[in-house]
Amino acid sequence: MSMMTLYTNPQSRGRVVRWMLEEIGQPYDVKVMTFGGDIKSPEYLKLNPMGKVPTLTHKGTVITEVAAICAYLAEQFPEAGLAPALDSPERGSYHRWLFFVAGPFEMASSAKAYNWEITDEMAQAVGCGHIQDTLNAIEQTLTKQPYLCGDRFTTADLLMASYIGWETMMKVLEPNPVFAQYVERCESREAARRADKLDNALMEKIA
Repeated sequence: MSMMTLYTNPQSRGRVVRWMLEEIGQPYDVKVMTFGGDIKSPEYLKLNPMGKVPTLTHKGTVITEVAAICAYLAEQFPEAGLAPALDSPERGSYHRWLFFVAGPFEMASSAKAYNWEITDEMAQAVGCGHIQDTLNAIEQTLTKQPYLCGDRFTTADLLMASYIGWETMMKVLEPNPVFAQYVERCESREAARRADKLDNALMEKIA
């Protein structure tokens, strides 16, 4: 048994963490949680009171929330090279985009998916502002450089590409050539392909 266990479902954001785990190249176990079943069991709720996936356990530590799990893994396994060094000029941009994905972008994409109106007055208060402003911020950066922090792929890109790819596939986001090229660039990584293959096989197994 490895020191890490991923509690997940292949039809969830757990796929993002699976990709991250494949990137760091460390052994891990997988525990598949069933929606409407053991995901709300008393045992699992002790780990994640939200009754959601993914959850990661590592040497007695419990981490929930996709961005938090991925950031944690990047720091625990720095040899994978998925985060700029503490004294790197890119470190600030790295943190910016990690939180941007988990905050403004996820909020904006949810609002768009469920037709939540964000008026001019609301936009001043909510984290994502107007939805298009959030998308413009991402596109502006990716028009100038291949990755969020410059020329190097980081955990921030793993998160952003995962979310953009999903939201585009679900037709929440309209087709955008800048985003499409970015997602293709990130998802062409061997770790991404391995993770996708593993989760697709898992979906067939539990179907």
